[in-house]
Amino acid sequence: MADEIAPQVAKAELNWAMACHLAALAGFFVPFGNLLGPLVVWLLKRADMPQVEVHGRESLNFQINVALLVAVCWVLVFVLVGVVLLPAVILGALFFTLRAAIRVSNGELGHRYPAWIIRFLK
Repeated sequence: MADEIAPQVAKAELNWAMACHLAALAGFFVPFGNLLGPLVVWLLKRADMPQVEVHGRESLNFQINVALLVAVCWVLVFVLVGVVLLPAVILGALFFTLRAAIRVSNGELGHRYPAWIIRFLK
């Protein structure tokens, strides 16, 4: 189902779904922007666009996990393990976020982040 292409979904809806993922990049400029960006897009458009509901929730779940991992890495910086783990978490989050945005822009329905993330929002 994740590889299904959606010709029946309007391009505007796919663009907003992609914006749910790309809004997380605000975290590079604004503290907690990785959570606030997708949250704002999701709250504004989820009632009108079913794909935004799905992708916004998925993006938020992933970004909550990223925020928790970054917090753990900051604690681990004091024992030097976090010095290696923090850049790995940031690069991994960037990779998965961009991959999700690209897949949505190509019309892929039901894109999911890796199975190991905790899905706080059902």
